[in-house]
Amino acid sequence: MADVPVTAVRSPEPQPRDPDDADRPAGKKGGKPRIRQPLRYRLKRDRTLLLLCLPGVLYFALFFYLPLAGNVIAFQDYQPFLGFKQSPFVGLANFSALLAEPEFWSAVSNTLQITAIQLLLYFPAPIALALLLNSLISEKIKRFIQTVVYLPHFLSWVVVVAMFKQVLGGAGSVTTLLMEHGVSIGNVMTDPGTFKLLITAQAIWKDCGWGTIIFLAAIASIDMGQYESAAMDGAGWLRRIWHVTLPGIRPVILMLLILRLGDILSVGFEQIILQRDAVGPDASEVMDTYVYFHGVVDGDWGMSTAAGLMKGVIGFALILAANKLAHRFGEQGVYR
Repeated sequence: MADVPVTAVRSPEPQPRDPDDADRPAGKKGGKPRIRQPLRYRLKRDRTLLLLCLPGVLYFALFFYLPLAGNVIAFQDYQPFLGFKQSPFVGLANFSALLAEPEFWSAVSNTLQITAIQLLLYFPAPIALALLLNSLISEKIKRFIQTVVYLPHFLSWVVVVAMFKQVLGGAGSVTTLLMEHGVSIGNVMTDPGTFKLLITAQAIWKDCGWGTIIFLAAIASIDMGQYESAAMDGAGWLRRIWHVTLPGIRPVILMLLILRLGDILSVGFEQIILQRDAVGPDASEVMDTYVYFHGVVDGDWGMSTAAGLMKGVIGFALILAANKLAHRFGEQGVYR
């Protein structure tokens, strides 16, 4: 009987290991158990990115997170010559005294009024300007106007306030011109009744152009096919803005609105303190100036720190609430 050749069954050759398998989550179809790389290996692998991030991390750590330890002053009768350790602990006494002080509530009222006016007038201004710039056909004209409206952002508040004084002050150019035509508006720069509208107008003139950068970038990311489809359906420029442009930049608008709500009790320290003496503290005292004059000037460190801490906690709570509300409306918000 002839011998039948026996074919040897060889085991399959080992395939080269996919480097992406280490980062593939376990439990998914086709996936393999995730192998976590050692910390030393990951640091060596990402050392370039980590070095690039290091200056930013140090900046925030030194100037934002490390000073948070100073909030302990809010619970102490702090004396600079005693320091943190030897200053007596008073619990919530600073907060109780703060809530019982009428000047504090006057500062809160002025801050909220200014914030409400700026949300109604200042926040939509960059959006409207971005829509107008986007409607320009000529790229050269658009870039020229963008450059012009960006320039006021680089001016200091000292220069801006001085310019407004030369225009709207008692002897300003606009005031003098109106008086020559029989119209008297008085000295707008020293009128407590128009102070809140005045600082809002200053903020719009200074930062409106700079605020259009984000919105113009968001508009540029919208698919042009949507505009073409809307135009073929007979939509005019106004309907294209309402049904295409605004929905396309809505996530950006909501994100910036949430961040603005978190900063709701900060309305511009330098801008207001430069004009505080002209209109008086009753119309111009806000949370930031209250903390400065009671803490730095008067030396009431504990109460002023308590006011600053309350301001931060309220802003943080508003960010959480607004972000949660954005999720309920189907938007991403600031974070998931």
